[in-house]
Amino acid sequence: MSTAALRLRLLQAIGMLLVGTLVACSEPTESQSEAAISTASQQTETQRLNAWLDEQYAEQLETSPMTKTALGDKTDYGQLDDFSLAAEQRDLEWLRESVTTMLSEFDYARLTDDGKLSYDMWKFSLERAEAGVPYRQHGYIFGRGGPHAYLPNFLINFHRVDTVADLDAYVSRLRELDRVFTELLERSRAASAAGIRQPRFGYDFALAEIERVTAGAPFSNSDSSPNSPLWTDLQSKTTALIDEGLLSAEEAQVYFQQIQALLAGEVKTAYEEVAAWLREDREIASEEAQGVWALPDGEAFYNYRLAQMTTVDLTAEEIHQIGLDEVARIQAEMETIKQQVGFDGSLQEFFTFMREDEQFYFPNTDEGRQAYLDLNNKYLDAIALKLPDYFGRLPKAALEVRRVEAFREQAGGAQHYSAGTPDGSRPGVFYSHMSDMSTLPIFQLEDVAYHEGSPGHHMQISIQQELEDVPKFRTQYRTTAYTEGWGLYSEWLAKEMGGFEDPYSDFGRLGGEIWRAIRLVVDTGIHSKRWTEEEAVQYFLANSPQAEGAVRSEIKRYIATPGQATAYKIGMLKIQEVRRNAEQALGEAFDIREFHDIVLGAGALPLPLLEARVNRWISDSL
Repeated sequence: MSTAALRLRLLQAIGMLLVGTLVACSEPTESQSEAAISTASQQTETQRLNAWLDEQYAEQLETSPMTKTALGDKTDYGQLDDFSLAAEQRDLEWLRESVTTMLSEFDYARLTDDGKLSYDMWKFSLERAEAGVPYRQHGYIFGRGGPHAYLPNFLINFHRVDTVADLDAYVSRLRELDRVFTELLERSRAASAAGIRQPRFGYDFALAEIERVTAGAPFSNSDSSPNSPLWTDLQSKTTALIDEGLLSAEEAQVYFQQIQALLAGEVKTAYEEVAAWLREDREIASEEAQGVWALPDGEAFYNYRLAQMTTVDLTAEEIHQIGLDEVARIQAEMETIKQQVGFDGSLQEFFTFMREDEQFYFPNTDEGRQAYLDLNNKYLDAIALKLPDYFGRLPKAALEVRRVEAFREQAGGAQHYSAGTPDGSRPGVFYSHMSDMSTLPIFQLEDVAYHEGSPGHHMQISIQQELEDVPKFRTQYRTTAYTEGWGLYSEWLAKEMGGFEDPYSDFGRLGGEIWRAIRLVVDTGIHSKRWTEEEAVQYFLANSPQAEGAVRSEIKRYIATPGQATAYKIGMLKIQEVRRNAEQALGEAFDIREFHDIVLGAGALPLPLLEARVNRWISDSL
């Protein structure tokens, strides 16, 4: 064979080899081709659904100027929400129509797993709303922390004044208070007429909060009285505009006169009308604090609340028993720490020692309060250094630790977290009620810091708000069992991360966990088993080191908000369960960072949807 012929044959061979290789790599078999088409179809259908859901969420936000403000959007900045029953019904009918459209226009089978998750969550939001229709009157509107308190809090902490137009919007919202209170008083009167009234302590809470909001100038006539919270806030925000050269001193004076007249006139009158109704209705309310079993359709209402708060199908009796079992388990761990520190006495005597010994409390002074805040920041700064070892996703938003404003502060009130804006313009805030430092034991400080801050609420909610690969509604979607379950799981996780080196702090961690287990017992005890308030208090004191003032405040909270307290422990147990399942299934391949990213990377899911998501991750990882 000639050299030319050999070269031609070699080129042909090489060509055939290349063709064969290319066919093997790029030309799919029939099944591969179908899979590729299916994947492309899923992506297209999911993208179409996501775009539609974003449009729906934007439309839904148009009904809530206050939600837009909380998200950092100044559209409709001078308006408050419509709180009427008619508005609630319009919102429900809109959601019904939206879900009906989704069911008819999108093919569930052609969605990706994450697309199906969005579909299920949007549908679930309607199911939750529908379930609540029979119980629209059952909420205690002007109770502890009601609109009389949270609307001033909203204006002070959420309504930013960066321009003169923002100040005008603030004034406009003050003028809206009368309309909002009128709408809510109408609903409250209807509920009372139907026999639905809160215990008398709820009226007392609300009246005390109104007194704090309206104490001082310009609500009072005395020139020597301190300024009210709203007036103080408005003065501060207006003065900032002067300092920035956006408003002259003369123009500011006109605003000051206008605002003083508004607060002393319309706003004061609106608050007086609410207070008058509260005093009137209080007289026909029950002196004894009873669970919702005493309300019309009380048993059905409580079952609804349990389902809403936990997102799982558990009866009151089942939740009660879970609580009893968890209390027993955690007390066994407490016994171990009691022996470790060398305490000679029973566990109940150790509770009393922890509850009453002065070494576990900062002084009830401004210096003591600052020391409490400083120690919180110390623990949060230390745990932040360890987060990258346990999480792939980390939050961008800043976190601040603050004392609750005086007008809404309550001795023994629950410490809590307030989310920042998605764009980071407002930080997340961990708030603490500090009027009575005897309700804030140092041994529980570390535990609460992790729950409210990182790796707890601040981390979870900030990451959720910063998600970019999901429909917008999922960045703000909330379920109590997931959110509070994650907060409680974070306390347990922080121990694994190296926290709680001091045994008393570790006992405080167990105190925090048993506190949530006790909630399962006392919440169901109060609302299903008809326990008295004092029976619930005594059970709590007998089984935890919690300070008595905090316990009594907590029990009142459970009476006023049935079912909410059960979400924490139920949520934590589910997250621990799906983690155990993943660890057992994946063995050495289990990656804690990947697991946490899966749990945090889809938003606050109903627990069954969270479990399904983790199970898919396990299957994909095998």
